[in-house]
Amino acid sequence: MFPMLRQILRNGIVTEPAPDADIALRVTAQRLSEAMLAQLGRALVIRHVDAGSCNACELEIHALNNPYYNLEALGIKFAASPRHADMLLVTGPVAKNMEIAVKRAYDATPEPRLVVAVGDCGCTGGIFGESYASCGRVANVIPVDVCIPGCPPTPLQLMQGILAALASDRKQAKHE
Repeated sequence: MFPMLRQILRNGIVTEPAPDADIALRVTAQRLSEAMLAQLGRALVIRHVDAGSCNACELEIHALNNPYYNLEALGIKFAASPRHADMLLVTGPVAKNMEIAVKRAYDATPEPRLVVAVGDCGCTGGIFGESYASCGRVANVIPVDVCIPGCPPTPLQLMQGILAALASDRKQAKHE
């Protein structure tokens, strides 16, 4: 134990320097917060639906809640029920066994609802496409407002996609 303590005292604290601030993340977070307040006037509540993905997109969605991205500090929360949600975040190609569940989640989400398809599988069906076990992309089952491509998309791309959904909804509201 003493040799280890001597080595620690001799070398001192050895760490990497802190990384530079990510300007794109800060700008996106600020724009997302402003668009959310302008559109909803309150926090955005998201219901995530895994329609049959490989879970790579889920890992990136979970990263949105870590201290680096900290989506909850912006006022964006995830809900367990689509009845409390403003947005559905759907990942994966829609498996035949999940088709009814996705439709029910869509129907249970109150208007005005937003639907975001996440990942290449959610946007295009990915490598699975349409088959006896898969309905393919999310748009084959429910209407989709925004697609976020990538396999998997990064947390920053997810934030930009949510921002695009809020911005597109605001444009539609102005035209009506």
